[in-house]
Amino acid sequence: MSEGNTQTGKGPGRAWRLGALAMIVAGALAACSPIMRFHGYAPTDTDLAQIQIGQDTRETVAQKIGRPGIGGVMEGSGWFYVQSDWEHRNWRAPEEIDRQVVAISFDQRDRVSNVERFGLEDGEVVALSRRVTDTGPRPSVLSQVWRVLGQFTASSFAN
Repeated sequence: MSEGNTQTGKGPGRAWRLGALAMIVAGALAACSPIMRFHGYAPTDTDLAQIQIGQDTRETVAQKIGRPGIGGVMEGSGWFYVQSDWEHRNWRAPEEIDRQVVAISFDQRDRVSNVERFGLEDGEVVALSRRVTDTGPRPSVLSQVWRVLGQFTASSFAN
């Protein structure tokens, strides 16, 4: 009876091969799917709706939506909540697909004066100054050779 099954190709060997092939195809498809990474935290619009401009203070904001990971550079300045979503695909460099920056400003009385949300489309590329001192034009190799050759005199060969 087992001979008839192997001759028709319907034995346990064929099922094992189909299972292995299915696993290989599933693994290949899984390797092609992107891996998402999420960094930081930005409150949702629903969370921000709880904040009342002119009434809430730093402490009440902290109680309602939490403290930010980044504060302003100067003491007494605003709070910044930053969230970035990155997509990793195979061997390619990661690509930032979404960024949310929520800026909450405070007035002199430490009360909320403004709430703003910025997205990836609002960002700008900022060219940083390298602060390198320019030494001026460098002499070419040929001009350096002529300068060295020009330092020789007849008396230097006589000695």
